[in-house]
Amino acid sequence: MTVRRLGAGLVAAALITPALAACASGTGTTGSTPSPTVSASGTASPSGAPVAGDAKQALLDSTKEISNGNFRFTLAGASSTAEGLVHQPSQSAAMKISIGGPSSDLAMKLDVVHYKPDSWVKLELTGPTADSLPAIKQLNLGKYQHLDQNRIKGNRNLGFDFEKVDPAGSAVLTQGITEVRSTGTGAYAGTIDVTKAAEAGSLNAATIAALGTQAKTVPFTAKVDPQGRLSELVLQLPAAGQTAAQEIKMTYSDYGAATAAQKPPAAQVVEAPAELYSLFN
Repeated sequence: MTVRRLGAGLVAAALITPALAACASGTGTTGSTPSPTVSASGTASPSGAPVAGDAKQALLDSTKEISNGNFRFTLAGASSTAEGLVHQPSQSAAMKISIGGPSSDLAMKLDVVHYKPDSWVKLELTGPTADSLPAIKQLNLGKYQHLDQNRIKGNRNLGFDFEKVDPAGSAVLTQGITEVRSTGTGAYAGTIDVTKAAEAGSLNAATIAALGTQAKTVPFTAKVDPQGRLSELVLQLPAAGQTAAQEIKMTYSDYGAATAAQKPPAAQVVEAPAELYSLFN
């Protein structure tokens, strides 16, 4: 197995602006008290009280603060996690990603720091597959590898676009809401069309294609904080073909209170070798 083939098999499955599409099956959360269902046009169901689309509008509005680029976030699936911060005032971001676990043939951990105009990544590949590849030793350096911006331009795995600061693209996702109901104070549930989720960065195109027509009615739950800002969004992907049902959970916190990312100490930095770019391209 070459390093390039290794990258295609692992990184395409789970993203840094992270799709976390290779999640294992999980159980979802649902609202407790049935409430009127609202279509995308804002029409209440016959059995419900009039709500005039307020639920969907509340969720659309809840993503506006994300665009200011000052928050912490997490993304999680059964076998993949990511957490980090975005700090637009300093043009910096940081995230830690874990894909696979101790029992995996191949597991990956990344510690990525962006501080415009520079980026660094510290990589750890473990498992029997990693142990069998001599080229991995050139990547498991235990140091931050400085990235050539010309070589990662447009790369969603290693790059970061400060014009699109949301790693999960929640604003795009909420625009795809097809049905929604309030399930309590600051809590919502419904269905969402995820056919544009690849653009958002929340799912990869192969996962969406496998869902077929189910992609247009994916169940979701969401929560907003007391200020009406999105705090949690959970997608419940149904089983498709040989792929088990999957849960993808996104959270946001510390709006306006995140701090600038920390640049790695110079003594812990080396220039990234060609093998690193091959792994992610």
